[in-house]
Amino acid sequence: MLCVDISNEGLEQLKIILEDWIPKNASIAVASEDSYIYYSPSIEHLHLTIEDKIHPESVASHVLQTRMKTGIVLDSTIFGKPYFVIGYPIYLSQKNAALIIIFPSSYTPEKKEPYKFLTGKQEDLWTPVPVEEISHIESLQKRTWFYANDEQFKTNYTLKELQTKLPEFFVRVHRSYILNIYFIKNITKDITTNFIIQLKNGTELPVSQSYINDLRRLLEF
Repeated sequence: MLCVDISNEGLEQLKIILEDWIPKNASIAVASEDSYIYYSPSIEHLHLTIEDKIHPESVASHVLQTRMKTGIVLDSTIFGKPYFVIGYPIYLSQKNAALIIIFPSSYTPEKKEPYKFLTGKQEDLWTPVPVEEISHIESLQKRTWFYANDEQFKTNYTLKELQTKLPEFFVRVHRSYILNIYFIKNITKDITTNFIIQLKNGTELPVSQSYINDLRRLLEF
């Protein structure tokens, strides 16, 4: 765990160290408690203003809550538009903080083999579950759950992380849901013309306007 001085001088020293290994034109932000306390934009991000408060679904929020590194994921909460970012837990003058690296828009993460299974927890048991058996994944009460064979499992991954690491037959349909398209029974509209997905086991999942185009593109309807 990296521990640095919370003063501006200490943060600037941290920036100098990081510049030796982060990508060119990446920006650096530091978050603590509920706010961003430091922001050093690269040339590419000079025209963008960082949000003062930490969004509850942001990488910074996840790092502060879990005290775990968050791998490179898309995060649209920092600037209001998606950028690849990575987060690290650090200490600033004995306070929990999150170090956020914001990559330039030209950055493309190295493609890795998608997950073939997820390991889920039930009480004190851990079970590896093939992804083909998972019907959907849910974010609920700041935890992530996946469902397979009529059982519920807890995982340490966030939906943001899973979005980029699952096979192409998984699609994000809502801020709280990712689903396996092979478990879809039908898609209908409710009285407000919002789309509702019914799974083969009877579970109904809403589709938010933010993700409907991704679903249409994947299923071609």
